[in-house]
Amino acid sequence: MTVASARHILVDSEAQCLDLKSKIEQGEDFAELAKAHSNCPSGQDGGALGEFGPGMMVPEFDKVVFSAPLNQVQGPVQTQFGYHLLEVTSRSE
Repeated sequence: MTVASARHILVDSEAQCLDLKSKIEQGEDFAELAKAHSNCPSGQDGGALGEFGPGMMVPEFDKVVFSAPLNQVQGPVQTQFGYHLLEVTSRSE
């Protein structure tokens, strides 16, 4: 079974998500931004979600995590929880 590790930042609006993505692209630290802005408890761990398999997250999340290139920030990804920036940190069969 394929497993992946990822980190994310969860916010309420697409505009906030795009603003944070811009900051990351300009060199700000993903983990520090997650700690400061994420609505998810994982924000306190820099957004780290640990290792998980397909179907363990919402479908919109899975689609990105199991197809996106590693170590590139993806998003905004909208789910029922809000808007996410996602970074896949590892994936293996």
